Amino acid sequence: MPPSLRLHSTHRRRGRSGRVAAGLVALATFAAVTGVVPTTYSATASACGTANVAQGRPSSASSTENAGSPASAAFDGDTGTRWSSAFSDPQWIQVDLGSSQQICKVILNWEAAYARTFKIQVSADGSAWSDATATVNGVSGTQSLDLSATGRYVRMTGLTRATAYGYSLWEFAVNTTGGGDDGGPTLPGGGDLGPNVRIFDPSMSSASIQSTLDTIFRQQESNQFGSQRYALLFKPGTYSGLNAQIGFYTSIAGLGQSPDNVTINGDITVDAGWFKGNATQNFWRSAENLAVVPVNGTDRWAVAQAAPFRRIHVRGGLNLAPNGYGWASGGYIADSKVDGTVGPYSQQQWFTRDSTIGGWTNGVWNMVFSGVVGAPAQSFPNPPYTTLATSPVTREKPYLYVDSGGAYRVFVPSLRTNSSGVSWANGATPGTLIPLTQFYVAKPSDSAATLNQALSQGLNLLFTPGVYHLSQTLNVTRPDTVVLGLGYATLIPDNGVVAMNVADVDGVKIAGLLLDAGTVNSPVLLRVGPDGASASHAGNPTSIQDVFFRIGGAGPGSATTSLVVNSNNTIIDHIWAWRADHGAGVGWNTNPADTGLIVNGDNVTAYGLFVEHYKKYEVIWNGQGGKTIFFQNELPYDPPNQASWMNGSTRGYAAYKVADSVTSHEAWGMGSYCNFSTDPSIVAERGFEAPNRSGVKFHDLLTVSLGGVGTIAHVINTTGGAAQGTATVPVNVVSYP
Repeated sequence: MPPSLRLHSTHRRRGRSGRVAAGLVALATFAAVTGVVPTTYSATASACGTANVAQGRPSSASSTENAGSPASAAFDGDTGTRWSSAFSDPQWIQVDLGSSQQICKVILNWEAAYARTFKIQVSADGSAWSDATATVNGVSGTQSLDLSATGRYVRMTGLTRATAYGYSLWEFAVNTTGGGDDGGPTLPGGGDLGPNVRIFDPSMSSASIQSTLDTIFRQQESNQFGSQRYALLFKPGTYSGLNAQIGFYTSIAGLGQSPDNVTINGDITVDAGWFKGNATQNFWRSAENLAVVPVNGTDRWAVAQAAPFRRIHVRGGLNLAPNGYGWASGGYIADSKVDGTVGPYSQQQWFTRDSTIGGWTNGVWNMVFSGVVGAPAQSFPNPPYTTLATSPVTREKPYLYVDSGGAYRVFVPSLRTNSSGVSWANGATPGTLIPLTQFYVAKPSDSAATLNQALSQGLNLLFTPGVYHLSQTLNVTRPDTVVLGLGYATLIPDNGVVAMNVADVDGVKIAGLLLDAGTVNSPVLLRVGPDGASASHAGNPTSIQDVFFRIGGAGPGSATTSLVVNSNNTIIDHIWAWRADHGAGVGWNTNPADTGLIVNGDNVTAYGLFVEHYKKYEVIWNGQGGKTIFFQNELPYDPPNQASWMNGSTRGYAAYKVADSVTSHEAWGMGSYCNFSTDPSIVAERGFEAPNRSGVKFHDLLTVSLGGVGTIAHVINTTGGAAQGTATVPVNVVSYP
C-alpha cells in the first residue's frame, strides 16, 4: 500500500500543502479502484518515539567509497564514523528494522558531502520500494524529516550530489510510533539446542559416548518413517575407540571450524544389516565436518538418497557398499578428502563434488565427478565416468561450530567459481561468521507465527531436530538470511499452505531440512523467488543445500510441486525430491504429486539432483542458461495402466523436460530408470525431452529398465534405443545433439 505522506523538514517546508493534496488524491484513487480505504498514520495521531530503532540493525548500500566507510557506520550510534558512497549518481543506503514499523521520523546527519536532492523510501520486503517523501533538498548537517509511512526497510536514495564527492552520512536514525505487524514481544536470539542435540567433548569417556551412540542407533536403525530426530555433535579434540553407527534421521558432525579440528579414531558406519544387506533404503542421515581414522583402514558409508557426506577427512579408504556387496543406490560427497581409495562396488550411481580422493575403483551405471582432485579420467560409458575439471559456481553449506571461547557460531562459506578440491585445502574455509545470537533457535513446539516473527525481526533460523507443523507459510524476505536445520528437522505444511517462500533477494541460504507434504494438497513446498522474479543475483546467489522433499511414506501427503525456483542464479546443491513408492499413505491417488522441480529462473545451477516417482514430468526447466551436473531418477512405479499415464498422445512423461522456448542449457551425467511394477507393459516414450538446438547440450545420458519391468523407448527425444529386458543393461547416449 502506498504510504500517505506528511513531510516536515527543519530546512525545507515550502510546498507542504501541495504534497498533502497530492497524497489525498492518491488515496481517493486507490479507494475508487480497490474499494478499500487504506489506513493512514500521521505523526500527531500518536507520539513519535525518540529511540533510534535503526541503530545496530542490518544495513547495506549501493556502494562504499572504501572499506573504512561501510553502510553499517551510519547505524552504529557513533558520530565519528560514517558511510560514504562512490562518486556518482544515484546511490542508496538502507536499513532493515526487523519488522514492519510505523515510521514517523528520519534524521540524517550529513557530512559536508551531502545530497542536493534525495528521497526516503520504504519497503515491506527489501525488493519493492515506495516513496515515503517527494524529492527533498538536502543540507549539510542534521536534517530531520517528519513523515508517515509503514515499512520494514527504510532507504535514503540520493539523486544528485551537492559536491564532487559521494554521499556521506555520519548517522541515519529512524523513529517510530511503536508497534509493528508481529503482534508479540521481541524474540531473543541464541539459546540452547534442545534435547535432541547430543554434544560430546574430549573430556567424556569413550564408554559413555559409545553408550549414547548405541542407544540412538538402536532406536533409529530401522526407524524409517518415525518422528525421532537427532544431531550428534563433537566439540574440537580427539576421540578414540568409537564406532558411530548412523541410522535414520541422524546427523553426526564436528564442531570445529575445519574438519581436522575433530578427529575420531574409530569408524562412522552405515551398513544395511537391518534390511538384509540391501542399502537401497538407507535414506536421511548425514556426516559432516570431522576427520575419521578407520580402525581397519577403510570406513563404510553404504547409503542411498538424502545421505550427504560433507567436509569429511577420511584418513584411509572409503567403502560405499554394504557388507556382502548387496544392492546400493546412492549417493553424494562434497568438500571431502579421502586419503585412500573410494570403492563404490555395488553402488549404481554416485556424485562427488569439489573433493580430493586417492583413487576410485569402479562404476556401475553413472559415476559423476565435478571439481574432484584425483578423479578418474572422462570415459563414459566404459567405465561410466563423467568428469568435469571444475565446478562452475559453488558455495559450501553453512555449518555450526564452537569458537575458542566456547561460543556457538554459524559459518557461511564464501562463493567460489570454477572450483576444485576442498575449500579447506589451504587453511580455514573463507567465509563469514554469524554468532548464534543472530539466530532464532527453533524448537518443534514453535508456531509458524513465532518463526515468522523471528524472521521479521531480522533473525536467522536454526531448526533443532524434530517435526514442525506449519499453519502458515514461512516468509524469508531479508537478503543473506540463513535457514539451517540440524538432525533432519522436518517441516510439515498444514491446511495446504506453502511451507516456505523466499523473496527475490540476494544470498539466502536454505540448508539441512526435510519438507514433508501434509494431508491437504500444497501447491508448492518451497518457492524460491516470486513468480516473475527478474533480478540478477550473480554476485550473491541463493543456495539450496541438503534440502529434501517427501510426498507420502510417513503417511498420506500431497503437493503439486515440491520445489519451484524463480530467482535467477540460484544454486541447487543436493536435493532429493521423492514421491514415496513404499511406506504408509502410498498409492497412485493416495500421495499425488505432479512434479519434483520446476526451474523458471535463468542461470540456475544444479548439482546432485535426485528426483523420483512423480506422476508427470519429474523436472521442468524453463529458464535460460541452466546447468545440471548429475541427475538420478526413477519414473513412477505405480501407474495403474498405460491409459492412466499419458501426456496427450505421448506414452508417459519424460523424467527431465527442457522447455521448447529454451535456447541455452547444458547437462552432464543424467540417468533415468523405470520399474512399472503395477503394469510391466507400460512404456515411457523417452527419458529426456528437450528442444533440438545447438545451445541445448546433454553429455553422458542413460536409461535403464530395472529387471525388465517396463520400457523406456528412447533415451532423449527419438535418440537412443529402448531400455527393456531382464538383463538390466543401460542404454547410453554420449552426446546430444
